Parts: sequence; structure tokens; C-alpha cells
Amino acid sequence: MDFNMKKLASDAGIFFTRAVQFTEEKFGQAEKTELDAHFENLLARADSTKNWTERILRQTEVLLQPNPSARVEEFLYEKLDRKVPSRVTNGELLAQYMAEAASELGPSTPYGKTLIKVSEAEKRLGAAERDFIHTASLSFLTPLRNFLEGDWKTISKERRLLQNRRLDLDACKARLKKAKAAEAKATLWNDEVDKAEQELRVAQTEFDRQAEVTRLLLEGISSTHVNHLRCLHEFVKSQTTYYAQCYRHMLDLQKQLGSSQGTIFPGTFVGTTEPASPPLSSTSPTTTAATMPVVPTGAGLAPPEEAALCLEEVAPPASGTRKARVLYDYEAADSSELALLADELITVYSLPGMDPDWLIGERGNKKGKVPVTYLELLS
Repeated sequence: MDFNMKKLASDAGIFFTRAVQFTEEKFGQAEKTELDAHFENLLARADSTKNWTERILRQTEVLLQPNPSARVEEFLYEKLDRKVPSRVTNGELLAQYMAEAASELGPSTPYGKTLIKVSEAEKRLGAAERDFIHTASLSFLTPLRNFLEGDWKTISKERRLLQNRRLDLDACKARLKKAKAAEAKATLWNDEVDKAEQELRVAQTEFDRQAEVTRLLLEGISSTHVNHLRCLHEFVKSQTTYYAQCYRHMLDLQKQLGSSQGTIFPGTFVGTTEPASPPLSSTSPTTTAATMPVVPTGAGLAPPEEAALCLEEVAPPASGTRKARVLYDYEAADSSELALLADELITVYSLPGMDPDWLIGERGNKKGKVPVTYLELLS
């Protein structure tokens, strides 16, 4: 009991001494031991790493789960160490609604058939999104959380200890200074000076030891950067895979809808004349951070009611041919189209009755329809 009381009194005395030293430093009434420039740079680098890791983590969570209520729910499940329940993605929910609508409105009608096709595509998109969220969470979010909840807490704890050791050291320096000032006036203070010098040596040793421990932890931030770099590559890889899957699913859907478009709306075509950008899988150097180009559906030539046009018999007009540079790879949907490779040059022209979203392209002895959105027309 007496031992515990003495320990509490000692701890209270140390806390009070540190508080006095800290307050006097703030008011400029006491000297403060400064850390060297290299150590200060390590501290600033560690703080910057922690702050940006938190921001990147939070925004990635928003990217993967835009619903704030769902994020709070997932956070609570993690804190309670319980498995997060499986949640239907927006794409899968849309697929469910479309399938139910097709069933009620008539699955054999043109609208019902199209709803079913789009529903299947949206379901695949939802499954791809689920895989992406799972992979990104494991390979990217988890390492960032582990750093903030593990390594950073250890660094913060050692930094607080270092701060306490510094306050103790500076308090000992202040006591020694006062003892020496009193010694100059009377010889009775010799013992006080010896005691203050001994306390200062002990405090300096403890401060140096703690500074070394903290410095090693701070230098470990470089290893943290290497680990986060590897995780960032994994995140980009999973995101690239996800968008590539989405592109393939939508391209398949577009071809399915295009093959049935002529029987539903003969003579009409779907497309856009707006310039577009390629999928992420394109090999063109100008395609980073771009969106998928829209490929016009339906035949680019005259309606089926008119006489069928044989591409082999088509001759380019006497005037009106132009050179065009291919922006992105394009896979021909059928024999009437011309496959394209990014950056190649081809000759293009239009024919009467063609949809404006398409042109006739020629490369050597090969010719076929090509989508305008994949070309840069040269003057």
C-alpha cells in the first residue's frame, strides 16, 4: 500500500514537472532541446505519409461504396469483428428489375427480349463490380488500414515517449542551472549540484535511447512507401481488369442488340457522331483515362428493302476519298466490316444511303464498313 502511494506521488511529481516545463517553453521562459534537421525531416515525412494515407483510404472507400450508410454499417461490422453481409450491387439490382419487367410485360415481345438481354449484361457487370470491390479491398484498403492501425500507432506511442524524455531532460537542465547559480552564492549547494548533474546524465541517456528507437521507426516509413507502392500497382491491375470486363460485356451486348436491330426497326441505325475515346485495353498511346467509344449498331448501308450492296463491286467515287488515321483497334463484327489497327492509315469515303456514323474503308485490296468514331479524318 505504501509502495503504491509512493509510486503515485512520484508519477504525479513527474507529470507536474513536465507540465511546468512545457508551459514555460510555450511562454519562452525555458530552453528547449531541439532535434537535428534530419530527425525533423523524418517527423514531417511520417506525418505527411499518415495524412495522405488517411485521405486516400477514405476516398477509395467512397469509390468502392458510394453509399455513406453502407460504409458506416461495414465499419461497425469490422469493429465488432463480424463478417460484413453480402450486399447486392446496383447493377445486379437493375438486372433483377429488368428481368421482372420482361416477365410481366411479355418476354416474347421485342421490348421484353431486349430487357432480358440487357438484364443478363447488367448482371454480369454487377458480378464484375463485386469481384473488383473484393479484390481492391484486400489488396489496397487492408494494407492502408493496417499501417494506420498498427505501424502508425506504434510510431505515435514512441513519439509521445520521446516528448516526455525531452521534457525530463530540459527540466533537469533547468534544475542544474539553478543549482549552479545558487552554488555561486553559497557553498552549501554542492550536494544539490552533484544531484542535478547525476539526474541530467540519466535523463540524457534515456532521451538518447528513446530518440534512437523513434528514429528507426521513422526511417521505416520508406519501407511503408515500398509496400504501398506494390499495393497501388495491385489496385490499378484490379481496376484495369474490372473495366476491361465491363467493356467486353457491353461490346457483346451491343453486338447482340445490333444483330436484332434490323428486324425491329428496319432501316434505322444507332450511333453518334460525337468524338469518343477508346477502352482501357486499347493500345493507342492517347487512350489513358478514356471512355469506351460508341460503335454504331445496325448496317451502315442502305435499308434491307433496297438492293443489297456487294462491297467487292463498290468503287470509290471520283472525288471525295480521304485519308484517315485509325485511333483505336476495332474488331469487325461481320464480313461487311473492316478490322482496324490503331495508328494505321486507310482510305475512306461515303456512299449514297450510308448512315453518317459509318464510312467505307480501304486498306490494300481489302474494304469494308468502319465506324467514324474510331477514325481521325486527315485533310
